[in-house]
Order: sequence, then C-alpha cells, then structure tokens
Amino acid sequence: MDPMHLSAADLDQATIPQLARRMADGGLTAAGLTRAYLRRVVELDPRLRAVVAVDPTAESQAEESDRRRALGQSRGLMDGIPVLLKDNIDTRGLATTAGSRALSVPPEADAEVVTRLRAAGAVVLGKTNMTEWGNFRSPWASSGWSAVGGQTANPHVLDRTPCGSSSGSAVAVAASLAQVAVGTETNGSIVSPAGHAGIVGFKPTPGRVSNAGIVPITALRDTAGPMARHVVDAAILMAAMEGTDPSFTPGTLRGARIGVWRRTGFDPDVDRVVASTVELLRDRGATTVDVELPYQDAIQAVDRPAMVAEFRHDLERYLRTRTGAPRTMRELVEFNEADPVELSRFGQELLHDAEKARPLTDPVYRHQRLTATGLARRSLDETLAAHRLDLVMAPTNGPAWLARGADPSGPRTALPAAVAGYPNVSIPAGFAGPLPIGVSFLGGRGADEAVLRFAAAFEDAARARRTPAYLPGVA
Repeated sequence: MDPMHLSAADLDQATIPQLARRMADGGLTAAGLTRAYLRRVVELDPRLRAVVAVDPTAESQAEESDRRRALGQSRGLMDGIPVLLKDNIDTRGLATTAGSRALSVPPEADAEVVTRLRAAGAVVLGKTNMTEWGNFRSPWASSGWSAVGGQTANPHVLDRTPCGSSSGSAVAVAASLAQVAVGTETNGSIVSPAGHAGIVGFKPTPGRVSNAGIVPITALRDTAGPMARHVVDAAILMAAMEGTDPSFTPGTLRGARIGVWRRTGFDPDVDRVVASTVELLRDRGATTVDVELPYQDAIQAVDRPAMVAEFRHDLERYLRTRTGAPRTMRELVEFNEADPVELSRFGQELLHDAEKARPLTDPVYRHQRLTATGLARRSLDETLAAHRLDLVMAPTNGPAWLARGADPSGPRTALPAAVAGYPNVSIPAGFAGPLPIGVSFLGGRGADEAVLRFAAAFEDAARARRTPAYLPGVA
C-alpha cells in the first residue's frame, strides 16, 4: 500500500486493524489516508450525493494523529481513521440538519458519540446525507432525499434508491468515501440502507451509545450504530462510540441454531438468496429451523401512533437546543410551507399528525407503547426459546427500486428488533443482478456481541460483498 497513492482497491479491501498496523510500521500516515478519502469524495460524490459537508479540519486532525503516533501516544485502533457522520448527529461547527433547511445554523457542541470518537483519535471527515427527518415527515417520502442534500444514489446502480434513512452513510462506505460511517436507526434506518448498499450495518441495543445531541424520532429507541465494509471495522467503531475496549473475536457457524424467518413471496431473488444462505449455514455446521415471528401486524398498529407522540415531544425538546431553529412542530410546519424547496417532492403529513399527537402522559399513548414494546419482545423471546435458537436470520431487503416516490413493500424484517430494543446486523448475502441483497441476524436481549461475532463468521463464509459498479441503470 503506497502511502503516496492509495488505490480504490486498497481502500475497498483494507480493514482498520490492517491500516493501524501500517501506520504503526511507518508505511502509511493518517494524513495520507485522509487525503486519499478526500480525493474519493471529490471524484465520486457529485454522482452519489452522499456527503453534504466536508470538515475543513480533517487533514489537520489526521496530522495531529500522526504526531501522537510519532510520540508513542496513539489512542488505539481508531486513531487516524476517517469517519463520516450522519447529518442528524450534532457536530461542532459543521452542518447538522437532519436533511432540513430549518436547521441551518450549526450546533455549538458535539454530540456525546462524536466526543467519544474524537477521544479515540478518529478523523471526522464530514457529514452524510439522509432521508429528511429520519424518513418521518411523510409516508410518501423518497428514501435518500433531503432538501439539504438532494437525492442520494445507490452506488451499484445510480438510478436506484439507497434506501434510508442513513442513506449517505451507507453509500459513502460502499463507495469508499470513508473507512467507516455512523448511522442512526429507529426502525430499519441502519440495516435497510446497509442491505441496499451491500455493506455491514449494526443496530445495537439502544442505550449502549448515548443519544445526547442526536436529532430524535423517539428517544426510547433511537440509536447510533456503525456502518462498514467489514464486520471487524463495525465492531471497532462500535467500541469507540461506546468508549470501551475494541477487542473483537469472530465467532463460528458450527453448532449454532438459527431460526429462518423467510418472508417469502416479496421477490423471487430474495427467496433465492435466503435459500442459498440457509444452505451455506448448514454446510458450515449450523442447524436451521424455519420460524414465523408472531404479532407483527399488532406491533405495527400500536407502534406508529406511539412514535408520532414521541416524535413531537422529543423533537420539540431537541429543537430548543438549536440556535435559529423552529421551536415547535407548528413552527416547523410553517417553515416548510414558506420554503421553496422543502415541499417540492412530497408533503409533511407526519408532522401534521405530530401536531395533534397525544401527550406522553396520556393513558392511551402509554398503553400503545407498552403494548408495542411488549409484543415485540415476546415475538423474539418466545421464538428463540421455543426452538432453542441463538439468533434469527431474515432477509434485510429486496432489490433496490427506482429512486423516486415512496418505498414499496418489502420484507420489513427490522421491526421486531427495533421495537423490542434488541440488536440487529445486516450482512451482504447475494445479488439480484447488480443489486445487493443482505440478510439480517436478530438477537435476543443483550446479545450485541454474539450477533457481531456470528456476523463475522458468516461474512468470512459468504464473502458476498462486491465493489460498486456505478452502473447508470439496469436494462
């Protein structure tokens, strides 16, 4: 790996441990690595629209990392590693808009997760585009579109959706615009774009990473999480976000009992990828059991109105921390109505619903939230226990659709882990033509490390990730 010229293949294939060893040996500098990624942003992002802001201090951050290393004061594996942050994560002096032109004044302080990343020595490269307000403005929203960043493109086929809402983070990682990126998830917003971009996306148990300084949908289960080309990098980034030891050991497929939630009938390519994944798991010594997770319709029926109430409460509390921003849902609605861009693609029906939402002290709301969370936990707990399972595997996504209009129906497998507050990881598993299809591994309560270890073992066995081809379309 020539420190003066890091090729696209070098960046695509290198892991954080490999880069850290090269920096320790003097064969690579953090400044050289950072400049290589910045060149990629300049070269590719005009087609992708994944990055909404580049940190002007990125090179100086990297040079400071090199100085620490020269003095024998490296802060660990993440020191000097370029990271992109989703644009709903407060970053001092940089845009933090959640995709909305209403949040035009940068925040004055870092989110706690950014503070932890800086403490680990990570180089904050910039901010990534996202589906506006975390895809919680309209049921007709176009995934990956925001009034701030426009439409993010899927790097495998440029006229296809990247899904969302962590669209830019997923695309930037797939296209090697940074080594890793941070996304956030409330219901699928890490794992779904990871599946569509053909990368790793890990949604941890909420609470492991602080939500302080992150634009919310619902603070009860919003969580930041790592997005990476390699599971080991996701695990290392996750540790830095938590402020814990980054030690990581891959697991094994042999002897595992895996429930298979097939979700058949959405797409024949999804069915084919799931079938091949089951065959691979069995060939590597795992036992698979077909399962159906119960209560899904009942969970969704009460979870959505509860989320609307939480959105109003939590977003208005956050808005009061931002200079120059609307303070209430009504003020935000009025801002959008007066803005020439905000309502140009779709409406703000969910904001109108939130204006009328019940307060969080209302007994109807409290019943909705308790019911949704309880049923989601039962759905996974009962299934895991009944079949003595370690994890549940399900398809993450179908083939990406054209990047316009609302999301069509798909496997919708993120819901139970998201509402339950349980861990979920998406891993590349196959393709529909040039379009990636991922599979998700859902764990039980507190199974974060087990999920990541298993994901690493599956990644090693499947080796399904491909470098994006940047095709203009599919015939």
